[in-house]
Amino acid sequence: MKRIILTGILALATGLAALAAPQAAPAQPKPPSAKSPAEGQAYTALATAGQSGDPDAIIKAADDLLTKFTDTDFKEIALSLKARAYQMKNDGEHAQIFAQQALQIDPKAYPMTLLLGEVISLRIGDHDLDRLDKLTSSAKYFNDTIELVKTAPKPNPQLTDDQWAEYKKYTIAEAHNGLGLLAIVRKDWDAGIVEFKTAIEGDPQDAYYTRLASVYQSAGKNDEAIAICDKLLANPSLHPRIREAVTSIKNVATAAKGKK
Repeated sequence: MKRIILTGILALATGLAALAAPQAAPAQPKPPSAKSPAEGQAYTALATAGQSGDPDAIIKAADDLLTKFTDTDFKEIALSLKARAYQMKNDGEHAQIFAQQALQIDPKAYPMTLLLGEVISLRIGDHDLDRLDKLTSSAKYFNDTIELVKTAPKPNPQLTDDQWAEYKKYTIAEAHNGLGLLAIVRKDWDAGIVEFKTAIEGDPQDAYYTRLASVYQSAGKNDEAIAICDKLLANPSLHPRIREAVTSIKNVATAAKGKK
């Protein structure tokens, strides 16, 4: 959720900066701008909805803007936020539709390639006839995200270089986490270990450590799994749901060691 909100804020910041300063430097691409006060008000309403984090409000505001101003410069931003809103509602089908529409406008929109990788990965069933296609497509979107974000320009000049570097690092980590989850679907434990380790290098969050412990255990590397679990469980502020998952992983790894 943190990444979803931050991505939306970055997108909105780009558009709001354009409203405040529509004249760009000659060497820079022309920023989006409102063609009328009414369009500016519709975009401001979308910005307000986006900052609220209410997915239904975001969808309504995006629809209002796109319906009333079909040639708006803010179309990509509206579609991107609409896709994110549907992702927040766990509606992967609509999230995928609007993310793909946003990519048609800007094929380098890495927040949408990341979103597509995530929503497609969550819709892979064990017996899907198009299972391999979904795995391939999701992996491609995650890998595209990693490459695109490395050279992406700063979306908002108010961001410091350190803030932008940190955001890119987190985004790349999230893409590697996605690749790790795909490895779990394929039961490719060695690949999962590599991907989750890489994700942790960029963003050492508890969820990534938990998934690394899980793939270690699945790979039969129970000592490594238990060591990670012990480290996580020593944290008194560990989220209860993560604590429950980690405890389960440790119990399975401990039992597996006992059978040897």
